[in-house]
Amino acid sequence: MKRNIIFGITILLLGFFFGGITFYLIGRVSYPSGIRTPFSPRVPAQMLETSRAFSDIASAVSPAVVNISTTKVVKHDSSSEDPFFDFLKPFHEFGLPKKWKEQSLGSGIIISSDGYIITNNHVVEQSEDIRVTLYDKRSFKGKVVGSDPKSDIAVLKISAEGLPTIPTGDSDKLQVGEFVLAIGNPFGLSHTVTMGIISAVGRANVGIADYEDFIQTDAAINPGNSGGPLVNIKGELIGINTAIFSRSGGYQGIGFAVPINMARLIYDQLLKEGRIIRGWLGVTIQEITPELSQKFGLKNSKGALVGDVSKGSPAEKAGIIRGDVILEFNGKGVDSVGSLRNTVSQTRVGSQVRMKLLRNGRELNLTVTIAELPRETAAATQELSRDNVQKNTFTGVTVTELTKEIAKQLGLYANERGVVVVRVEPGSIADEAGLKKGDVIHEIDKKKILRAEDYKSITSGLRPEDTPLLFVNRGGRKFYLTLSK
Repeated sequence: MKRNIIFGITILLLGFFFGGITFYLIGRVSYPSGIRTPFSPRVPAQMLETSRAFSDIASAVSPAVVNISTTKVVKHDSSSEDPFFDFLKPFHEFGLPKKWKEQSLGSGIIISSDGYIITNNHVVEQSEDIRVTLYDKRSFKGKVVGSDPKSDIAVLKISAEGLPTIPTGDSDKLQVGEFVLAIGNPFGLSHTVTMGIISAVGRANVGIADYEDFIQTDAAINPGNSGGPLVNIKGELIGINTAIFSRSGGYQGIGFAVPINMARLIYDQLLKEGRIIRGWLGVTIQEITPELSQKFGLKNSKGALVGDVSKGSPAEKAGIIRGDVILEFNGKGVDSVGSLRNTVSQTRVGSQVRMKLLRNGRELNLTVTIAELPRETAAATQELSRDNVQKNTFTGVTVTELTKEIAKQLGLYANERGVVVVRVEPGSIADEAGLKKGDVIHEIDKKKILRAEDYKSITSGLRPEDTPLLFVNRGGRKFYLTLSK
């Protein structure tokens, strides 16, 4: 028995010995240089091709991206402001006139080989000196050919020929999840490339421009990227990087770009017409919330609610009235207020368009002839009198009767009737619903408010559980609003 145990141990030791020698000899043959690499990763060919593809895109696009540096004089004069009371601007800055030079950086994309460049309006707005630096370090003085603050697009021209460009894609065909590259000059670091995906399309109500149809991306966009290109994996220009959503001032994963189809339309009009020609329907529209759906007896929240119709507008001539819900425009369903506004603005002036409406639960079809959007006139606003201010318990709202003098100060028609909101208690139902100081209340639950007594009479009869429907005029823009807990 003891001999068998000794024999087994001997065999085991010999096995370890010969195994070690074998491993050593194999290692010498496999790694003659003496390098001991225990594992060499096998990278899939598809991944290597993808990496090279992104590098090729960056190499092809970067020469068409420019650095834009601007200088403008900023001046502020607060000596003429009233230090006692201003209805719409309660806070003031006092002191002597201030004047200083402000420098900023941005990006742009060469759109034609003869020196035309697309960028953001806010990059070059009110600038006295514009310098455009190319990829090859050449520098030119830039001239603003035209700009459109409503879409935040501007066109520059430099004196150069034979410049590199990139192909233009179709932003209407973009899909969420597509890979994209953002190229620009963040924080002055020229020709920086970042990668991401398209997070969303058709973003509106962001508060950046009047006409919004943004592409949302998580490709890193930082200050200095504005005006630079957003390209797809084909190297096609699909958007102009415009803004970020950030609480810190830096990249937080949400960036916005103007679709190239919109930017190209602006570019073409600025070059051919020297101005922007937009279609006009002549209605004030708003999103349909679940509360508004209930008030107007709608089955869902699709469409756009007509809050007001301008006098003499195409909408009025076609028979559209306040309270109508626009379901279709030119054969396309209306998904949001932003999409309808953009579609109308891009419709050719003079064209006839079929519209489907919902009025009092009944669908009807109308034909409207699109007119040109008239130039807007800014309304001057001055202080309002504190006299006649009446308080009540209507969800923390303080109002005063709308007089001809107040209407004039608010830039409204002298014959406007209603009550003016002079204070909204923070945290109240009205505050959470979006009612603001300066709003004029014309109706409550479709009952007209002609004077303060009407307002007091109607609001005093409301129960705590009621959700009143308000018809509000905010600086000439009329819309419905519900107050609900």
